[in-house]
Amino acid sequence: MKQRFSKQIKAFPLQIVLIVPFVIQIFGAVSLVGYLSFKNGQKAVDNLADQLMDRTSSTVDQHLNSYLSIPHKVNQINADAIAMGLLDVRDRKTNSKYFWKQMQAYDLSYIGYGLTTGEGTGAARYDGKTVTIDDWGSKPPKNWYTYATDNQGNRTRVIDILDWDNFKEPWYTEPVKAGRPIWSKIITLNYPNHPYIAASASRPIYDAQNRLLGMVAIDIHLLKLSEFLRRLDITRTGEVFIIERSGMLIANSSTQQPFTIVKDEIQRLKATDSPDPVIKSIAQQLRQKFNGFKSITEPKKLQLKSQGEPNFVYVTPWRDQYGLDWLVVVSVPERTFMAQIDANTSTTIMLCLGALTVATLMGYFTSRWIAYPIVRLNRASQAMASGNLDQVVDVSNIKELDTLAHSFNYMAGQLREFFTALENSKEELEDRVEARTAELKTTLSELQRTQAQVLQSEKMSSLGQLVAGVAHEINNPVNFIHGNITHLNQYTQDLLQMIYLYQKRHSSYDPEIQALADEIDLEFLIEDLQKMLSSMKMGTERIRNIVLSLRNFSRMDEAEFKAVDIHEGIESTLLILQYRLKDKPDRPAIEIIRDYGKLPQVECYPGQLNQVLMNILVNAIDALDEVNAGRTCEENKENPSQITICTSVSNTQWIEIAIADNALGMSEQVKSRIFDPFFTTKAVGKGTGMGMAISYQIITEKHRGKLECFSTLGKGTEFIIQLPIRQQSCSLTV
Repeated sequence: MKQRFSKQIKAFPLQIVLIVPFVIQIFGAVSLVGYLSFKNGQKAVDNLADQLMDRTSSTVDQHLNSYLSIPHKVNQINADAIAMGLLDVRDRKTNSKYFWKQMQAYDLSYIGYGLTTGEGTGAARYDGKTVTIDDWGSKPPKNWYTYATDNQGNRTRVIDILDWDNFKEPWYTEPVKAGRPIWSKIITLNYPNHPYIAASASRPIYDAQNRLLGMVAIDIHLLKLSEFLRRLDITRTGEVFIIERSGMLIANSSTQQPFTIVKDEIQRLKATDSPDPVIKSIAQQLRQKFNGFKSITEPKKLQLKSQGEPNFVYVTPWRDQYGLDWLVVVSVPERTFMAQIDANTSTTIMLCLGALTVATLMGYFTSRWIAYPIVRLNRASQAMASGNLDQVVDVSNIKELDTLAHSFNYMAGQLREFFTALENSKEELEDRVEARTAELKTTLSELQRTQAQVLQSEKMSSLGQLVAGVAHEINNPVNFIHGNITHLNQYTQDLLQMIYLYQKRHSSYDPEIQALADEIDLEFLIEDLQKMLSSMKMGTERIRNIVLSLRNFSRMDEAEFKAVDIHEGIESTLLILQYRLKDKPDRPAIEIIRDYGKLPQVECYPGQLNQVLMNILVNAIDALDEVNAGRTCEENKENPSQITICTSVSNTQWIEIAIADNALGMSEQVKSRIFDPFFTTKAVGKGTGMGMAISYQIITEKHRGKLECFSTLGKGTEFIIQLPIRQQSCSLTV
């Protein structure tokens, strides 16, 4: 019975399968839409209102973040320029012109600074159009001058003189108290036809020694926020206003201004006192509902009544890292959405009923048209599934089914070709995998070389910093000692003259004095003291020369191209390596033979060139030490180790540095790979193989020179460096 029932179910015609579910779905959808269109009308209004108000609140939030971040960013730029010495706060005339230029680039109302001395300067746009310059001295009265400017920012004439004191202004005193960038108290000024309500972003400024110089401040006009709110789409039917936690209005989208003028003075209004009835009503209800505005710490979605009409109200806190804490309130009447929702609901119901009728009729005819081509396609598919790939389906009058038939026929042909090409592609794939593996190995090798170069550069940089730091720390006490030895020598000579004069004038014999003179060996003391002072002076001179050489070698302050004395760099490097050149118990000192020509100043990277000299000299010393280790002391004395350094000018445009040793040299095989990365003949742990590779890169790429190696096995090695005296005008990157 179950099998028969199953066969009956599977035997349903395709037309029934297509028509019945389709009609049932349409009928159910029509009924459900009619019901939900009535029940969910209010929910649709809520969702639409939430979307609109979320979008509006997000737009206002983005504008506040963008508009109110500009003053602190500009303050940061100006504070950094002052700290780095790019702006001299004492040059108020130049700085005021600089601020004038900034006013042309940013939509700001004021840019300036006040110093701890009471002085200051700035540029202002009080009327929203014309930029003026303010300049004031340290003490009132009449120490503030306001100047008109031309189109280049030059002062033309004085237009106002005032009494001014930095230390009574909130934009100066409040950041001093806070010790960080903040927004100071909102200020109001009444200019004829141009009310001025501004928030001041202030920031302490310091010099290079981190000493407080004063405050840099920027005013931003808050009335422009009201202009922005009025341009929002929602303000045609609703209201948007921004308030402080105290309830004071910052800006609103109403035609009413968020302030009033009493006796020629601007007085800001609380939202609960706004002349706009909607803003006033919403603000009063919010204050009553939340017992003030300070307790609103997260977004709130409310439905409040204003003038007897329901309103959707969205309250969002807005804060920034510099102390602003405001509330953005969006209010839209419910009637804005209901009329359109009701009309849409009726239209939807009518369209659904019409669609039900049309869909039922079209479903019947469509199912008949579709069924037959699908049956043919089904038969062909079953044949292919059983292994018979030679199948062709006739085309149909329906475009999609015709396309499907062509696709089916094409697929059958492709399957036959794919089975044939599968074996051929297997071998090709293996070849591609092998080639890709080789590429990855090459890339890995290049990455390892680059990593080693970076490590070597960082090591040399750290060495340079260490050498520069040690030289700096030694230099100060040595200079102190050296400077005082001259005075000590003079004082000693004066005391000795005093002793001689005393002996001459009082030559009478005194046993006690004579006993003390014999005990301390006065004559020897006088003679040895003078020798001791001379020795101390020579010692301090020696230390100062060593410190100078260390500083010349490190070149920490010369990381860019500049003209230098090449001989000075060579001598500094030799002094650094002196501990390896001097004599040892098993061998005499390595002799340095200098054959210096007259060289001009050469443009180069001094620090990197010193690194190359260091690498070549260290390799030469290592080679000589290896030779000396295999010989006796007598053999080493008979065949002393030597390093010859020759410099000369070649072809008037180039200089040449030749460094040669008398070690055992190297074979042609080793010489051919001397500049290859990671190639080394030293024992494991004593060399990375990157020194000469990096040296070659520094000379050829960074300096556009030449580095060559000449070596004969058993006779020593010579490296020749050729550098252009002047580099080309195009910039080179370190």
